[in-house]
Amino acid sequence: MRLNKVIVAPDSFKGALAAQRVADIIAEEIGAAFPGCQVVKMPVADGGEGSIDTLIGVMGGEIFKEQVTSPDGGEVEACYGVTTNGTAVIEMAQSSGLTRQNGLHPMTSNTYGFGQLISAALRRGAEDFILCIGGSATTDGGCGMASALGARFLDSAGNSFVPCGGTLCDIHMIDFWGIDKRVSESSFIVMCDVENPLFGINGAAYVYAPQKGATPEQIIKLDEGLLHFGVQLYELLGRDFANVPGAGAAGGLGAGCMAFLGAVLLRGSEAIMDMCGLKKHIAGTDLIITGEGKLDAQSFSGKALSGILRGAGSVPIWSICGKSDCDEALLGRYNLTVFETSEGISVEESMADAEKYLRLAACKALTMVKSL
Repeated sequence: MRLNKVIVAPDSFKGALAAQRVADIIAEEIGAAFPGCQVVKMPVADGGEGSIDTLIGVMGGEIFKEQVTSPDGGEVEACYGVTTNGTAVIEMAQSSGLTRQNGLHPMTSNTYGFGQLISAALRRGAEDFILCIGGSATTDGGCGMASALGARFLDSAGNSFVPCGGTLCDIHMIDFWGIDKRVSESSFIVMCDVENPLFGINGAAYVYAPQKGATPEQIIKLDEGLLHFGVQLYELLGRDFANVPGAGAAGGLGAGCMAFLGAVLLRGSEAIMDMCGLKKHIAGTDLIITGEGKLDAQSFSGKALSGILRGAGSVPIWSICGKSDCDEALLGRYNLTVFETSEGISVEESMADAEKYLRLAACKALTMVKSL
């Protein structure tokens, strides 16, 4: 089989390689195996880590740094991007992600730093925002973000405080009047890769708080707080944000972005595929090669791979991943061919020399193409 055109659309190999570097390596191996083959490099993301690099790479622009509050109340340096057309691209994980704190703090972490990044972009003149909210450390419903933008939360005694997951039930009144007026003059699109409601057995606390360090008892309290927060929003604004798909994303930040920013929630993987122009490049494509650090059942539901599957049409898709936890039935359902960089070795070893093992896996895949 001869390859004339290949789309290379990998996500990042978290902890090992950025999506752009993965795309570069695979493209180099294609060029060596099939000289003259047209390679369209399209590093992707799903609204989580790596989304800034992906979107700035596609749309052009500049990345800026800002000192903001970390989820645990410290200080961290976080990045945000502004595209050439003036759209701000902000990753919640940069300011309020699991890796931006010391240890795990499921009851006390908040999204204040995320609000500070939005404020920084507003000061730079941005009026259109793409907010990427994967990888959170928080379960505060976006109250920290709102506080940083000027909202006030009052307890039953009239005291103002910045809510966190453990104190959502203390919210007695929410004052929107102090929110930066530029927020209402701006547009916000939120990219998220989940469809969970705000609270309940499928909500933010029960599904995602365990990976943020919450105990079973804490999960119950966090869920009660999100329920209380949802009721407060409904009574104040007359809208049920809690059951909008994605409201529970990032510890309820999805609901908070809708309520405080007037944001629209989009499936991150599909929106980024559209921005990258996947559909316009499909014509004449022989093969799409994607990849990610870990391929599992979640990859097919809201992650970058799901967006590629929806946009690929009849073009074959191959995945080069660090490790696959998918059974043959699942792979067969999507007609996905998989190559692992960790084949025959440990995941740790493959990550320690990620470029080497990615090249080996790409060579194996391309050798198979030649034999077809």
